[in-house]
Amino acid sequence: MKAIMLQGTASDVGKSVLCTAFCRYFHEEGFRVAPFKSQNMALNSYVTSDGGEIGRAQGVQAEACGIEANVDMNPILLKPKGDLVSEVIVHGRHFADVAAGSYRGPLLGQLLTAASESLKRLSRKYEVLVIEGAGSPAEINLKDRDIANMRIAQMADAPVLLVADIDRGGVFASIVGTLELLEPEERARVKGLIINKFRGSKALLEPGIKWLENRTGIPVLGILPYVEIDVDPEDSMSLGALALKGNKQGADLDVAVIRLPRISNFTDFLPLMDQDDLAVRYVKSVDELGNPDVIILPGTKNTMEDLAWLKVTGLAGEILRLKERGSSVVGICGGYQMLGRKLTDPEGVESSQTEQDGLGLLAMETRFVPGKQTVRAVGRPLASWGGSELVEGYEIHLGRTILAAGTSPLFRLADGRLDGAVSGEGEVWGSYLHGLFDNPSFLRHWINHLRLKKGLPKKEESGRNRREIREAVYASLAGWIREHIDMQKVKEIMKLESADS
Repeated sequence: MKAIMLQGTASDVGKSVLCTAFCRYFHEEGFRVAPFKSQNMALNSYVTSDGGEIGRAQGVQAEACGIEANVDMNPILLKPKGDLVSEVIVHGRHFADVAAGSYRGPLLGQLLTAASESLKRLSRKYEVLVIEGAGSPAEINLKDRDIANMRIAQMADAPVLLVADIDRGGVFASIVGTLELLEPEERARVKGLIINKFRGSKALLEPGIKWLENRTGIPVLGILPYVEIDVDPEDSMSLGALALKGNKQGADLDVAVIRLPRISNFTDFLPLMDQDDLAVRYVKSVDELGNPDVIILPGTKNTMEDLAWLKVTGLAGEILRLKERGSSVVGICGGYQMLGRKLTDPEGVESSQTEQDGLGLLAMETRFVPGKQTVRAVGRPLASWGGSELVEGYEIHLGRTILAAGTSPLFRLADGRLDGAVSGEGEVWGSYLHGLFDNPSFLRHWINHLRLKKGLPKKEESGRNRREIREAVYASLAGWIREHIDMQKVKEIMKLESADS
């Protein structure tokens, strides 16, 4: 097994996207390739086929490799659930809730063992591993408990490519500073530099590149031009760019997604942004809400606390007022739970709040109990406006929801369970299924239901589904690095022979 590791001078320099590009490149070159990130922190998670929970980025990277994701590709996932507390998921399952600062000692040893076990299993199965670091390897305050960067490079005996973002400024200082803060044996692992998000003429950058290579003794293997890339994001740092993409002027229907403080799996709404007749906005105040056709309450890592936030900000009352004036209201996962009459958490499973009134838009109640539901699901819509084709999605949630007598469920799942709830003619509905809008038939039927409600004509299903879009993006990413990174030099650094050898 050969490996390459991409580390960054900081968070959000483009490591995840570049790892996705490397995964598709090696896949196209004929190698059995897989992604690996020992520890990820993200609220946009991914459910594997056996019900494990990993970071969404590794699910996307596995797809770029042409393989099914598994929990070894991201053995440790941190999901912030409140101030200074994160849920720790190990090998796809809940392990513990851990406070900041306690991430050391025996716990650190257990997590390193989990990462090592996963790395060994992947190395036996695949020819190439594309390993992603986290944050920066030079975070001095965290270095004694960093299990996502140089410790992993050593464990995998992987050469490192250091990625820096020139768009944010100070690229030469960030590269040199990062290298200066590494231990000599760590610095020796850095075999190449990549400058990402460059705008302008490369000729103007050449003197700086020559200085950098002379100063560090490490070659610059690529200068990647700034591109808008439609890869599923994994954290809320991407919401600003998504808001610009979704807010189309002159669209037929206005969709407002409430930007909850602990919003999760907001990739649910990427398919909405691909629709020409929808404008999609993320809002976090009454002033921003306006008078939308649809209000969506998304998933959240803490339903109770985000529901309390809705009430304190006045958004809860405004949503109820707008619903009476004709706006449709939709809830996904935690947002679905908020639509009910009451939420209870007597054992403190999710938060310190034991009981709270919901918005009361659906006749149901939710009780939080130990044991997270993480499963892929297939079902058929029960509401006429949802179409008749099967839908696919996935569940990641705490809590069990009971519908009151006479309340209509939204889906009948293949395993016999009922999911979701709907009121009246579909003016309010909710579901535990993430990924619903990835189903083109359900999406277009629902949009046409909204169009008819507004007096607009139906539209035929348009464009490609998200899977087709992602496949085109992966191919584009592979072409992007072929053009702008010396991939032959990368393979030499990895001591990687051709797949036919």
